[in-house]
Amino acid sequence: MRAFVAAVLTALGLIPALAAGQSAALDPRAAFEGIWNSATATPLERPRQLKDKAFFTPEEAAEWERQIAENNEERPPQPGSRNTGTYNTFFREFGSRVVRTRRTSIITDPADGRIPALTPAAAEIKRLRVERQKELASAQDAGLQDQCLAMLTAGPPMLPYSYNSNYQIVRTRDAFVVHVEMIHDARIIHLDGRPHLPQNIRRWMGDSVGRWEGNTLVVDTTNFNDGGGFYGDAGGNFGWDQSLHLVERLSLLDADTLLYQFEIDNPTAFTQPWKGELTMSRSSGRLFEYACHEANYSLVNMLRGYRAAERPPGGPER
Repeated sequence: MRAFVAAVLTALGLIPALAAGQSAALDPRAAFEGIWNSATATPLERPRQLKDKAFFTPEEAAEWERQIAENNEERPPQPGSRNTGTYNTFFREFGSRVVRTRRTSIITDPADGRIPALTPAAAEIKRLRVERQKELASAQDAGLQDQCLAMLTAGPPMLPYSYNSNYQIVRTRDAFVVHVEMIHDARIIHLDGRPHLPQNIRRWMGDSVGRWEGNTLVVDTTNFNDGGGFYGDAGGNFGWDQSLHLVERLSLLDADTLLYQFEIDNPTAFTQPWKGELTMSRSSGRLFEYACHEANYSLVNMLRGYRAAERPPGGPER
């Protein structure tokens, strides 16, 4: 009987059709629960050589995935290179497939698939942030990721990285909780009709309130903090300030595919609004603790390394 009712509701367009061979739930909103992975071979910004090409053909997508896999292969250091490198591919989780929609970039608007230019004021803040990171006079000069304060996977918006691009969504009576694997952030999306927090209360991930439009979860987020003007330093993400207003939409393409769309409106940081979308795949695995600040020796040793580089040969340690 449940399957019959679900089939009727699907035919009437009241709930989305799920994957072939799978039974639709009476409440499709419950299907948001679970663990989702956003790793993808689709870049945030459209490569300039693709110009105005918004979508791949199936054959082009396969060739793009082949090239990405080749680029991500482990390579030995070049003779004479002083580059110490970073994590090897064993620790990475590069996306091997483009998004289900076969878009050539996560950014969908502007039409060129590129992040709009920063305002002059925001560009100057970014320049100063980059300059300070070349010296690291103090821990505060390090990137937000190095300080374990913010990671682009948590956002919001929630964007993929080269590893740990996983989210666990848990539903309560009047909220969704999005647990982000990287830096183990948890964002609460309230669904009880409450207003946003007072403007004097600011958070790294803002204040999120949600509502349903049919079977699409629409999340409105404000009350972001300043963020130092340059979010996601190590990941090369994007800048934001207290004026950021974010709208996200989550819906199911099928039982195992989540369509995630977002709109950025931050007039003091960007010269125009911009939008993006990606697809996430349901994962049967589990999340493990990512204790970013647990004995974070790397930041201490980075500062020691800078101070050592500043000393003349044989000079005393500072």
